[in-house]
Amino acid sequence: MTTTGEERERGFDHTEIEPRWQRTWEDADVFRIADDETDPEYVLAMFPYTSGSLHMGHVRNYTITDAFARFERMRGESVLHPMGWDSFGLPAENAAEERDTNPRDWTMQCIESMRDQLKEMGFGYDWERELATCEPEYYRWNQWLFKQFREAGLVERQAAELNWCPSCETVLADEQVEGEAELCWRCDTPIEHREMDQWFFTITDYAEELLTALDDLDGWPNNVREMQRNWIGKQEGASVAFEVGDYGAVDIFTTRLDTIHGATYFSLAPGHPVAQAIAEENEDVAEYVEMAEAADEDDLDVTSGVFTGEYATNPATGEEIPVYVADYVLTDVGTGALYAVPAHDERDHEFAEAHDIDIVQVVEPTEDADVAPEDVDVQEAAYTEDGRLVNSGEFDGLTSEAARDRFVDEFDGEHRTEYNLRDWGISRQRYWGTPIPMIRCDDCGYVEVPDEDLPVELPEFVHTTGNPLDAAEEWKHVDCPDCGADAVRETDTMDTFVDSSWYFLRFLSPQFEDAPFDQTTADEWLPVDVYVGGEEHAVLHLLYIRFFARALSDIGLLDRDEPVERLINQGTVLHGGEKMSKSKGNDIAPHEYGAETTRLFVLSAAHPSQDFEWTVKDVSTAYDFQQTLYRLVAEYADGMDARTESADHDAYLEREIDRTIAAVTEEYERFRFHRVVGELQRFARLLGRYASHDRPYKFAYGRGLRVLTALVAPIAPFLAEEMWHLLDEDGLVAERHWPESLRDVDDYRLEREVVRRTLDDVRDITEVVDIEEPDEIELVVAADWKYRAYEIAREADPDAAIVGEIMADEGIKAHGDAAADYAGDLADRGAGLEPIVDGERELDVLRQAAWLFEDEFGSEVTVRRATDGDDLAAKARPNKPAIHIS
Repeated sequence: MTTTGEERERGFDHTEIEPRWQRTWEDADVFRIADDETDPEYVLAMFPYTSGSLHMGHVRNYTITDAFARFERMRGESVLHPMGWDSFGLPAENAAEERDTNPRDWTMQCIESMRDQLKEMGFGYDWERELATCEPEYYRWNQWLFKQFREAGLVERQAAELNWCPSCETVLADEQVEGEAELCWRCDTPIEHREMDQWFFTITDYAEELLTALDDLDGWPNNVREMQRNWIGKQEGASVAFEVGDYGAVDIFTTRLDTIHGATYFSLAPGHPVAQAIAEENEDVAEYVEMAEAADEDDLDVTSGVFTGEYATNPATGEEIPVYVADYVLTDVGTGALYAVPAHDERDHEFAEAHDIDIVQVVEPTEDADVAPEDVDVQEAAYTEDGRLVNSGEFDGLTSEAARDRFVDEFDGEHRTEYNLRDWGISRQRYWGTPIPMIRCDDCGYVEVPDEDLPVELPEFVHTTGNPLDAAEEWKHVDCPDCGADAVRETDTMDTFVDSSWYFLRFLSPQFEDAPFDQTTADEWLPVDVYVGGEEHAVLHLLYIRFFARALSDIGLLDRDEPVERLINQGTVLHGGEKMSKSKGNDIAPHEYGAETTRLFVLSAAHPSQDFEWTVKDVSTAYDFQQTLYRLVAEYADGMDARTESADHDAYLEREIDRTIAAVTEEYERFRFHRVVGELQRFARLLGRYASHDRPYKFAYGRGLRVLTALVAPIAPFLAEEMWHLLDEDGLVAERHWPESLRDVDDYRLEREVVRRTLDDVRDITEVVDIEEPDEIELVVAADWKYRAYEIAREADPDAAIVGEIMADEGIKAHGDAAADYAGDLADRGAGLEPIVDGERELDVLRQAAWLFEDEFGSEVTVRRATDGDDLAAKARPNKPAIHIS
């Protein structure tokens, strides 16, 4: 493989270069990982839905993981970096309907197209581990795991009021209903509520575990953890019973038992059994319940409700209060019943005003509250804070906290914990999903499909409205596995989030035939070290994978409770201030500018977690940068005139190579790829400046170019391979060991800061005194004793007498008034002195960097140490040399 001078003259041509290196990587199996590797680095991006084409959000996500995987591989790590397809789901059915085809054919076409696009982008995956969730060899294990969960008591069939999308004609999980308007997450259609028999995973069994373990997920973003905490919604409270007419005791759950004396009405959810019983005898209530069950939330407000004609007895006061059925009380939250205290709850207050119900204050602010008691008017607005009890009989004066604890026993209640989290309804009335492995027999009830009959494969697709599997007569009519009688298959399919709740495990052993995954491998290779995906999955996918891991652990299939060590949420790519979208007409095809330019831009534009705007100008900057790197290497490869004898200024480049390795390595480790690009841009400018200042020293400059090539390889792999080839290096840079510094560079930031600040000071002086062409620049580094004084002050206790501690050093004290004055200056600066490099290091750094001053100002440069009696000695400070310009 050779590159001609004419080709080099043209610059980096992505249309010719990128395919060539992609083929080379594939032929060399660069990204394949052996099954017997020991605990590899597991780097994973959330796998894509098979929509048919990559969008810029995909590219950003997969560029992040690819860059990190390549970095880790070059550092000597074995890396598992797989890719697969989230390929079940309603969109494929809709696409098939629109194109008069079937979901499988459409999905397979999408997979083939998207796989080619991923390869064109240079993403390095182990394609031997590729999986698609729509393949029977995958969803067989969905069915097997369903049976295992059922045996463990984690599957129930319940009649429940569920979210129904009339457009998609399917049930949605709570997490798939978006916003206050309750819209379908896929099509934005307002959802309806229907009561249906469904299969559920009892994720609520793990509510406390899932909540508590969030505290230990240090590698997860705080906002994701907080979103899961809020979704799980733990509430510590109490339950007490109210007698409701002839219907007996009705339990309520409340977190504000301290307000019970202020209860002025009682409210039932439309679905509560007592509300249903009252509706059988009360036409007004029946009409309201029917309306509430059929209505969308948008059709009702907090004031919606109907008086039942019944009364409840308040156990605290013995008073009877009216009972209402109100839609703002939810059947599946708490007990579906509550006592209402309009004085201390905003919704109760609004309802009471609308229905002319008494409002009685029973809590007032304490002395340390933000508002005075006389400023609270509960007739105007509810006072919702804790405080001190009033109008509560013998309990007046108790704090809210004390009252809550005491009232549990006082009113025969019990302490109780409630969660907002609901069981996960997995039944979907669609075709393109995993068939639920159950058979309904009139005699035996629901019977599991035997393991030997798994997978239950989907029948041929039938174009129909509603549930297509209901129309598959031959497929759904089977014999009962238990008694042999005529029976019917379950025609619902599983929520596609089941597919993605354990796919990361299948990647570990995709050919394993005895179980969903090889447990020995899983126990060794998990957790996923780095997982990258959108924050929008916080209470969907990211909660479900945690549930699955814990359930699998309890079943004995996995020795891990948490599946992901470190989570990275990538931001959004914007265009015109809005998220890129085909429907908005503002999307950019990922390949429009070439893979390398696109990769460089999406990584350089912002921190991975931040949104950024796609602009042609910034994309052009990324393109220009890759051409700059290519030209630097091409010019050297064409036989640049270089020295073989070293000069003084070569030491600066050699040192800066080491500093750059340290800086770039740290930024890769912290996923700050935008800073990686910034470091490489700065280093490339330095190399160009060095080569133009004087004939470059062959060995230092050649090393610099090789290091530059290796450092850019994770983010611009095609470009780096071409540069590596031009440098006539053996093998592939993708398989090269990560560069190492030849010298200690722990203080690289401080060393750079000394040079940067000194250059700025010289610029300021020449500008202020209007010296266009200085003859000589003299840099005078502070005397050694000042560094000792500085470190004494920096390490001193905040309350110490700093001047005394400094002057206690005999070597410093010997410098008399100068030492005392400097000690006073340090004392005035107080605590928080920044770290510095020592005097010898500062002197060496500035001497090595002298050529930068010569190059910029065209003058001779002298760097020396201050001496006693030196006019400049008093002005010199550690890491801030005195400057004389003539």
